Amino acid sequence: MKNINSVAIIGGGASGLICAVFCAKAGLNVEIFEQNSKCAKKILVSGNGRCNVSNVNLNAHDYFSENPSFVEHALKEFGFMEFEKFANSIGLLLNTLEDGRAYPLSNEAKSVAKLYEEYALNLGVVVHTDAKIIEIKELMKKYHSVVVATGSRAASHLGGNSDGEEFAKEFGHNIIPAYPSLVQLHLNSHVAHKMSGAKLNAEVTLLINHKKDVTVSGDVLFTDYGVSGFAILDISQRASFALMNHESVDVAINLLPSFNAQKLSAHISKVALSMPKFTILDILLGLVPLKIATGLLEELKLSNASSAKEMNMKLSKKIANAMLNWRFEVNDTHGFRHAEVSGGGVDTKEIDPKTMQSLKRDNLYFCGEVLDVVGRRGGYNFAFAWASGYLAAKNITRN
Repeated sequence: MKNINSVAIIGGGASGLICAVFCAKAGLNVEIFEQNSKCAKKILVSGNGRCNVSNVNLNAHDYFSENPSFVEHALKEFGFMEFEKFANSIGLLLNTLEDGRAYPLSNEAKSVAKLYEEYALNLGVVVHTDAKIIEIKELMKKYHSVVVATGSRAASHLGGNSDGEEFAKEFGHNIIPAYPSLVQLHLNSHVAHKMSGAKLNAEVTLLINHKKDVTVSGDVLFTDYGVSGFAILDISQRASFALMNHESVDVAINLLPSFNAQKLSAHISKVALSMPKFTILDILLGLVPLKIATGLLEELKLSNASSAKEMNMKLSKKIANAMLNWRFEVNDTHGFRHAEVSGGGVDTKEIDPKTMQSLKRDNLYFCGEVLDVVGRRGGYNFAFAWASGYLAAKNITRN
């Protein structure tokens, strides 16, 4: 006979740990089953080891799902203020930046992972590591409540997989097809890889089926496969979703957002006139990194050795327009292994948004990234992980 106070949580990541903590605080017997050798592996590497734990400006519009309103109750019940209060209660102080992003005051992800796990252990939570669950129905027979907090397919080198989706299917849940998000993009280009390592602040416009979708600003890093950088990550969810649906995807990169075409063309002509012994490459070097300058000239079929004396109004306009609207075809993402998060997952239309409980099986809960909820960059995905884990625990402790 199963203990009515028993809770099994599959996954010791963000949503699993916070769920465990709130269940244990209410006096329940909680066990975490973590497939890795230790909990919170993804927390440890997030934000380049700094861990962007949440955001002051949480809003449902910052999330993408087939069921967009699903996140509203979670963010209302356990938004930034509630999270900060809880974090402070366990000694985890936060540093909030002007743009709303929140980090641990220590500026180390280790602080978040260590404090959460230690607090859980102090509350009596039993953590089983290297414990990969295969049969969820067997777990359901032994424990009163089971929480699936397995994460998604993203970051497969840290244990990301589709286990949670498979568990959901066993109980008849619909699965929204998964796709990588917050991920680098592959370009179909003969010059992009030659610019690998070159980085600059740019304006990036995503085009889907040749129509403008969204424009963002931020750093862009060219790589041997395509492009990375914050601006790319910020458009990657929409790009990845479109690619999955076999739509045409392009990016237009404005290398010099502070210029318009007329101003840039005039600048190029002016330098060419005043420095006749310069090459056209020399002129561009005053504006962009060397690799990008050489890549652009190759794209325009111009020699690096072309003399400034060859510059005329038509050519200066051609170069200016290319620099302000350099278009590349996107033919893939860098895959789940390199994605920070994943879109798709368990269909939230079959999950109670107030409790995270399955609408198909009592005492079965899903929280965090296993659900069809993906947030934009800036602490939004962790915020939903905390909130959904909290809601699951809140309902479990009532039953």
